Amino acid sequence: MRKSTLGSLIWLRIARFTHQSNLLSNDFLKQFGITTAQFDVLNQISTYQPITQSQLAVKATVSEGGISRMLTRLEQERYIQRKQDWKTKWITLSSKGEAKMHEVFEHQLAFQTSIVNECLTEEEQKTLYRLMTKLQKHTEDKMEN
Repeated sequence: MRKSTLGSLIWLRIARFTHQSNLLSNDFLKQFGITTAQFDVLNQISTYQPITQSQLAVKATVSEGGISRMLTRLEQERYIQRKQDWKTKWITLSSKGEAKMHEVFEHQLAFQTSIVNECLTEEEQKTLYRLMTKLQKHTEDKMEN
């Protein structure tokens, strides 16, 4: 029988939680007509606009290949606008995209908060946030090197 390391077990728990959380969010967001990945991309655009497609691919939880397809779909649904400036595509939310984020953001925030609040105390949440921030910073540093 293979023996797992604590680090590998933690990684599996994080991966499983992320997958399950995305499934729950997809189910929740159906009422608004968007997916979790679309919400993430629209939120990133809303936060950093104007943003380039390559910058967005780094920030979003969608693969670089997937981001192009998603942006095409979001543009067809008139949630975003893409403007070409020489070789760079700049992306912003359209008024319809702004309205969608206004409609959905607080609901998704409350939904995700409720999942955490139902399970973890405030002190546990602070500890988890601190540890996840530390892990994320470490992986970001490794990606840059």
